[in-house]
Amino acid sequence: MDKKSLTALARQQLKLAAGTSSGRSSQTVYGGHRRSLRQTVVALAAGQKMAEHDSPGEGTLFILSGKLSLVSGEDSWKGSSGDFLVLPSDRHSVEALEDVAFLLTVAM
Repeated sequence: MDKKSLTALARQQLKLAAGTSSGRSSQTVYGGHRRSLRQTVVALAAGQKMAEHDSPGEGTLFILSGKLSLVSGEDSWKGSSGDFLVLPSDRHSVEALEDVAFLLTVAM
């Protein structure tokens, strides 16, 4: 069994994101090339964005801290700490409304 504190990882990734020019940082906590499930803690500094991209397939966001906006075409969803969002199957983007850390889960 492998135990990790998502709260601690979120804090660490937020600190790292604040120190980068891109305002982003991430760390995969489960999965990888040999697994069909991948879970990654992603941190974005306030105002930073993950540009529009194709959906990786089935996926979810669980917001660990902060606030974000998930945008797909004309639709958008705002989320904050504790919210669980299902990724749309269409192209989408994510914008940090304030410093935000979330758990991204995708099935590869």
